[in-house]
Amino acid sequence: MYIAMNRFRIGAGHDEAFLERWRNRNSKLNEVPGFQRFWLLRAEGQFVSMSQWESRAAFEAWTQSEAFRVAHSSSGPPPSGMYIAAPELTTYEVELSLER
Repeated sequence: MYIAMNRFRIGAGHDEAFLERWRNRNSKLNEVPGFQRFWLLRAEGQFVSMSQWESRAAFEAWTQSEAFRVAHSSSGPPPSGMYIAAPELTTYEVELSLER
């Protein structure tokens, strides 16, 4: 299993607009082989998009796909001041997992 997390630091007053962009984007994830699950996490002043993949290869194939290009262009450019910094991508190989 492979996890990809993008951390977004959002400017003051832009939380709802940021959420609306995610709610309305044409993600295409359900059409991508190897995709398993997605979460959008919220903390003070930041959001994290977290996706679960069956493998690193599946995630990397997604990043090179037409579906990826569509998903990342479907909401248009962000409003000025929405992002404090560029998103930060971190990826993980899952070594241990526990489910109920």
